[in-house]
Amino acid sequence: MTKRFRSVAAAIAVGGLSVAALAGCSSDASAPADGTVTIEIGDRPTADRPEDRAYFDERVAAFEKANPDIDLQPVETGYDASTFQALAAGGSLPDVMSVPLTEPQGLIKRNQAADITDALESEGLLDALNPTILALTKNSEDRVFAIPTNAYSFGLVYNRDLFAQAGLDPENPPKTWDEVREAAKKITDATDAAGFSVLTTANTGGWQFTGMTYSFGGTVENEDGSKATFDDTPSTDALELLQTMRWQDGTLPENTLYDVQSQGQDFAAGKIGMILGASDSYYNVVQNLKLPAEQFGIGGMPQSSGTQGTLSGGTVQIVNPNASDAEKAAAVKWVEFFYLQRFLDEDTAVDDARASNEAGSVTGLPGLPVVNADQYSEYFTWIADYINVPSENFTPYLEASADIPIVPEPVNNAQEVYGALDTVVQTVLTDKGADIPALLSTAQSDVQSRLSR
Repeated sequence: MTKRFRSVAAAIAVGGLSVAALAGCSSDASAPADGTVTIEIGDRPTADRPEDRAYFDERVAAFEKANPDIDLQPVETGYDASTFQALAAGGSLPDVMSVPLTEPQGLIKRNQAADITDALESEGLLDALNPTILALTKNSEDRVFAIPTNAYSFGLVYNRDLFAQAGLDPENPPKTWDEVREAAKKITDATDAAGFSVLTTANTGGWQFTGMTYSFGGTVENEDGSKATFDDTPSTDALELLQTMRWQDGTLPENTLYDVQSQGQDFAAGKIGMILGASDSYYNVVQNLKLPAEQFGIGGMPQSSGTQGTLSGGTVQIVNPNASDAEKAAAVKWVEFFYLQRFLDEDTAVDDARASNEAGSVTGLPGLPVVNADQYSEYFTWIADYINVPSENFTPYLEASADIPIVPEPVNNAQEVYGALDTVVQTVLTDKGADIPALLSTAQSDVQSRLSR
């Protein structure tokens, strides 16, 4: 697999943030007399991305050469929340396509995704996938309706050098929010850096606040997205922690209006000790903003107590609910070939890692895997000669991720919800006397009106 695989597959399969659009009722193709199965595959890059489109088409040709009994018909249809239901109702969805990790449970209830359990078992994929993420694609009878192909979860990103200066152990980052507060105070007292920081603008404040609420045992929406649920103790506790750290401890920065880029700049410059982020934060703060790689550390998402949860996002592939068994099997084979092969095949893994390393790209970055722990470990063994990141610095995150439950983003109007919660977080960090229950009550009423539309 080449470097181009990652750029195209990632662009197609990055949680609901960069997926272009979704579609998928079955094409009317059925197996002809010669045994060939024809399926429509979504997410073909558009003509304004000629290199990505050419690579996608090359992979289609390679798949068809390896599977002469399967004919792929690429279409540009991808996930778009504003059009998906109309496409589904009109029978215009392809046979296989990408959807955000937030969607499977709703699709299952509306019978808009096929049960692909048997096809996964026949292909030998069912046991190869990460069971924690796979659980988000199952119904109450343990049947699978989507294939995870990309995932992330929040953790605690920290500056190992600042930890050492503050007398903290870089190998043992905080696991609870009480420990975060203590560590932040030590960092602030021992250095010129703010101990901790959160995002607050461009919907990122509400996004991270949702993750904090999960880690305190709460939610922001109920399961079907019909009711706002953050006007309660977990959300209050999360905000009170930020309020205390900002105004009593003095461990949050004076600048409270951070987006990902501006916060990343201050973190990379050594002005912040800890932030929330996924393992791919490495790309921004190390590769782009030049934090020395050895200073990057990441642990699990801090918890209020025990293992409450961490926010997760990503992408899954669904199959048209009207697909025949043969079409389901063909769709699963395509998903394995295009999205998962580098984790399952040594030659592909090595070729991909070699090409990435030689191109000077980040290679072997650990993260929340879509395959099981043993398979993921084997993948890193295959590519060991080409890894160019400090893998040991990700160990606390990987160890914590094995135990902390992952909770998907809100299923209904997530970005609007996040925007409303931005204001709440900003107010707490700029107004020393902010009335947290009143803020949450007002925001809850606002969000509920949006969910009810």
